[in-house]
Amino acid sequence: MMAGAAEDVRVLFGAAVRAALEAWPALQIAVENGFGGVHSQEKAEWLGGAVEDYFIANADLELEEIEDFLGELMTTEFDTVVEDGSLPQVSQQLQTMFHHFQKGDGAALQEMTSQINQKKCKVTATPLMTAKETDVAEDDVDSVEEMEVTATNDGATTDEVCPQPQPSDPDTQTIKEEDIVEDGWTIVRRKK
Repeated sequence: MMAGAAEDVRVLFGAAVRAALEAWPALQIAVENGFGGVHSQEKAEWLGGAVEDYFIANADLELEEIEDFLGELMTTEFDTVVEDGSLPQVSQQLQTMFHHFQKGDGAALQEMTSQINQKKCKVTATPLMTAKETDVAEDDVDSVEEMEVTATNDGATTDEVCPQPQPSDPDTQTIKEEDIVEDGWTIVRRKK
């Protein structure tokens, strides 16, 4: 491969990596909610270059190594533990991109980038509050905040609908307001 063509493929690889990371809902939520501090957006941009450099410096990466690297970056830079099952998917996607880069297959990298951009979803997380919670003091340190995640499709050329996140435990029950008694205990009822 000639030097100019190699540089072009490297640029395409970098663009593909950034597209994959920008489409990753876990990273979108972390940036949108400032989990990385006031410089979350800058950290997300830096992350693309760091991942690209990681692949270039380590030619024979196993999928688990990529997952560990991405997980570590999300933990250290965004104080986020990714448990939604997306880490292996993004890692596999990045590994496939790197294999195309190694073969000098710029057309495949462009195709992958195009597909990612068409399917890209905008993910937002909003806190959920029940009527009872709004009466509780704001400084309640024992409270746990629930987040509702919604996805909207930014790609105008696709007919696909972004998948809505599914709850991780199908047996979870919704707690009714009347099940929360005055002293903060919750009444647990059997399923019928």
